[in-house]
Amino acid sequence: MGFTPQPNLWQCGPFALKHALIMLGISVDEREISRIAGTNKWSGTDERQLARAARKFGCELLMGRENKPDEARRELKLYLRQGIPCLVCAYDWNHWVTVVREEKDAFIALDSREDAVLKIYSWGQFRKCWAYHRRDGREQKIVETVYDFHPVVPRFRVQTRARFSLKRARYLRRSENRGFARRWDEYLKDLLALCKPRTPLSSNVISLGEFLRRHEAMIVDQLSFWHGGTERRRAEKILLNMHFVADTYGLIIHEEDEKRAISGITAILSFWACGKYGVNPVYQEVVRRRPRKKRQ
Repeated sequence: MGFTPQPNLWQCGPFALKHALIMLGISVDEREISRIAGTNKWSGTDERQLARAARKFGCELLMGRENKPDEARRELKLYLRQGIPCLVCAYDWNHWVTVVREEKDAFIALDSREDAVLKIYSWGQFRKCWAYHRRDGREQKIVETVYDFHPVVPRFRVQTRARFSLKRARYLRRSENRGFARRWDEYLKDLLALCKPRTPLSSNVISLGEFLRRHEAMIVDQLSFWHGGTERRRAEKILLNMHFVADTYGLIIHEEDEKRAISGITAILSFWACGKYGVNPVYQEVVRRRPRKKRQ
C-alpha cells in the first residue's frame, strides 16, 4: 500500500522506512520490512533493526546527531536537498516519522500515526517533537538535548525520486484524496511500466500531462463506449491521479512509445471499470447454472 496509517502502536518503524523507500521509487510492503527487521509489539523497531531492513533493499540507514537545533536543522536540510529522505525518532523517541522536504521554513513529513499520513510542521513544531531531552534520574533535570536523524541513502543509482512540495502535500492531505494517497505505490508501479524517468539525455519525449491533453478524451470516450456504466468524472479522476504521480517523480513518455502508452493506460482504466462496476460476458451467452439440490 502507499501512504497508509499504521494499524497498531508498534509498527511505526517499518511504515517510516516503507515511506522513505517510496520516495526513492522503491515499493515494499511494510509487513516484509517488519519480518526482516524483527519488529515486535513489545519493543517496536530500533535503528539497528531498520538499518538491517534498509540494507536488504539496497540502502544504508546512516546516523546523525546534533545537540544544537540550528545545527541539526542545517544537517537535515543538506540531505533533504539531495532528495534523500530521513527517518526521525520523534516524541521522546517513541515514534518514527519520515521527513522528505523542507520548504519555506516548513517540514513535510510522512507520519503513519496520522490519518492523512502527510503532515506539515512549522520549524517550531518540528523542533519541539524532534528534540529528545536526557534527564537526571532523580530530579528529572534536563542534562542534554539531542536531535537524531537517519538518512536513507541508496547504494544504487536512483532512477527517479519523489519531489514533494507544500502544494502537493496539501493536495494529498485533503479528505477526498486520502484514498488516492493510500494507493500511491500502485499508481507508481503501473506508471513505471509505461513511462520512464527524465534524464539530461532525454529527447523526443512528452510529459504525461501533454500525453493526456492529446489522448484523454479519446481514451475516456472508448471506455464509456465499451463499458456504459462508467462515470466519466471518476475515470478522469484516475487519469488526474496518474498525472499527479508522474509529475511528482518526473516521469515522461518517449514519442515512439506513445501508442504503447495509449493501450496500456486504456487497459488499466478498463480493469478499473470492470472492478468497480462489474462487467457482462462479451461475445458469449450467459450460462445460468441450476442450483444444486441439497442432499437429504
